[in-house]
Amino acid sequence: MRLIPKINMPSQDKEKPDCPVGEAWCPRLGELTATLARADELSQQVHTDGLTGLFNYRHFQLMLERELERTRRTGQPLSLVMVDLDHFKRINDRWGHETGNRVLQHCAGVMAKALRKIDIACRYGGEEFALMLPGTPLPRAVNAANRLRLAIAETPLQQPEGPLFVTASMGAEVFQKGDETAPAEFVERADAQLYQAKAQGRNRVCHQPFDLSRPRGQVGRDEKEALFKP
Repeated sequence: MRLIPKINMPSQDKEKPDCPVGEAWCPRLGELTATLARADELSQQVHTDGLTGLFNYRHFQLMLERELERTRRTGQPLSLVMVDLDHFKRINDRWGHETGNRVLQHCAGVMAKALRKIDIACRYGGEEFALMLPGTPLPRAVNAANRLRLAIAETPLQQPEGPLFVTASMGAEVFQKGDETAPAEFVERADAQLYQAKAQGRNRVCHQPFDLSRPRGQVGRDEKEALFKP
C-alpha cells in the first residue's frame, strides 16, 4: 500500500474545506467543487427553458419515455395535458414581444404554483406547454386542468397600462397499463383534444369521455347501478 505523505497546512489555509480522502490540505478540492457545480449548472441549462424556467422540450421527450415505461411497469396511469395560450399572436402584435415574453413567464409561474411537486411542467414550444401528471387518472387530470385554466384566467399580468388578462385552451389524455400507443401518438391524442378546445371557443378543457378512459375490465358507475338494481 502506497503511503501519501502529509503536508503541513499553512495557518492561512485553515478555512479550506476538508479533503475527501482525509488529507489535511488538498489544493485541488476547490477546483473540483467549482467544476462539479459548473457541471450541475450546465446540466440544468440543457433541460430548462431559459425564458420560463420550466423544463424544455428535450426534457419533456426524455421524461415522457420514462413515465410511459413506469406506467407499463406499475399500472399507475399517466395523464398528459397540452396547454396553448389563446390569441397569443394578438398579444405580441398589440403589446410587443417583450410583453409576450412576460406573459409566458407569468403563466409559467401560475402553472408551477398550481401543480404538484411530482407533476412535470414543460414548455413545449412557443406559447404551448405540456404537463405530465404521474399516477393521475383522466377525471382527476381534467379537474386539475380546469383549476389551472381558471387560475390563469383569473390572474392577469399586471402592467403600467393596466391588467392584461390571458386565457388558455387545454386537451387532456391518459396512458394506462396495456396501452400500446407510442409516445408521439400519445402526444397527438392530447393535441387532438387541444384542437377541439380551440375549435369550440377556447378557454376550456377537452377530453375523451371518462367511460372510454377506464382501465380494461373496470366496471363503470352506470354498470354497477344496473348490476345491483332489484
